Amino acid sequence: MMSSGSKGDNKAAIDAAAWLFNVVTSVGIILVNKALMATYGFTFATTLTGLHFATTTVLTVVFRWMGYIQSSNLPHSELFKFVMFANFSIVGMNVSLMWNSVGFYQIAKLSMIPVSCFLEVVLDKVRYSRDTKLSIGLVLLGVGVCTVTDVSVNFKGFVSALIAVWSTALQQYYVHYLQRKYSLGSFNLLGHTAPVQAASLLLVGPFLDYWLTDKRIHAYHYNSVSLAFILLSCMIAVGTNLSQFICIGRFTAVSFQVIGHMKTILVLILGFLFFGKEGLNMHVVVGMVVAVVGMVWYGNASSKPGGKEWAIYSPTAKSGEKHGLLESSESEEKV
Repeated sequence: MMSSGSKGDNKAAIDAAAWLFNVVTSVGIILVNKALMATYGFTFATTLTGLHFATTTVLTVVFRWMGYIQSSNLPHSELFKFVMFANFSIVGMNVSLMWNSVGFYQIAKLSMIPVSCFLEVVLDKVRYSRDTKLSIGLVLLGVGVCTVTDVSVNFKGFVSALIAVWSTALQQYYVHYLQRKYSLGSFNLLGHTAPVQAASLLLVGPFLDYWLTDKRIHAYHYNSVSLAFILLSCMIAVGTNLSQFICIGRFTAVSFQVIGHMKTILVLILGFLFFGKEGLNMHVVVGMVVAVVGMVWYGNASSKPGGKEWAIYSPTAKSGEKHGLLESSESEEKV
């Protein structure tokens, strides 16, 4: 029988591996997509996301055929709500970036953390300690300092950002909720959601991309290099989608958002290394340091007793067991 210490060490190692998987794939896909769009002019972001989910769908079908994914059930009403939130998130973010300044777009992304906290407080009756709240504030301050520059907003830009923020927060909350309620592993949930997202985004994507960029995807001049980048983007996206579901399933949407800003810092650093040091100055460096300190503080504060507590029991939890930040499910430990 495995001792509690060994179980704790094993779980900590799996948690760290899940975060590393998410950070590597997320940063990788950002850099690949940046090269694809900026260098090769493939600016069809919504259609590209549809291709990502189509590739994910193919992989889940292959894994189910090979027996690595067990059959599971997800009610159509839950699937519809999840896909609606997820697609509004994708479309809302793309439209928000077009209609708003980069500074306001970054502020909107930062606001996902307090919105996710609000959802957990209202829907799950979560209580945060003072240190946990302060650490979240420090992360927001640090990331804001190093990413927010020019800030201008208009009515339609504000509405698109509002839709993007709330739909993203709801989508990420729902990832955790569905995995717990229906005992779904990450690949199981992707197997249900990816096909519907792929079909809907590939149907709407070309029209939305034309509206946003005034370019038609069928008129794009494909070549072997751009096709290779599109394929690479799709392959990395499988890992990004899977790692997001793993991380949110093992932790929560708030923790995913807070610690996930490490990806923002890494993207900035790698951008300065590979694409030039324009924009790198002392206040950006200070913001990065403050954000990292806040992330470390959050990880420590939220894992302490009372740092983040659920006041209600999960309907699928074992008797007498509460949800916690670092609680894991058996299905996730097998991933």
